[in-house]
Amino acid sequence: MSDYEYVPLRIPPGTDRKAAQAQLTIQAEYGGWELARVLLFGDGTRQIVLRRRITGAALPALAS
Repeated sequence: MSDYEYVPLRIPPGTDRKAAQAQLTIQAEYGGWELARVLLFGDGTRQIVLRRRITGAALPALAS
């Protein structure tokens, strides 16, 4: 059993770096997520995998 839970996140092409950074910062601060992997595709799409430790405490869900 893994000590982490993972969630994929896709950022569409045309989203600038600052907007993507702001979105990930909010997830990290309020959801307890950390960056596990980033894939950048040729069309500009970013596929991101976030992770956080599984705890008994309730954490907020990932905002879509």
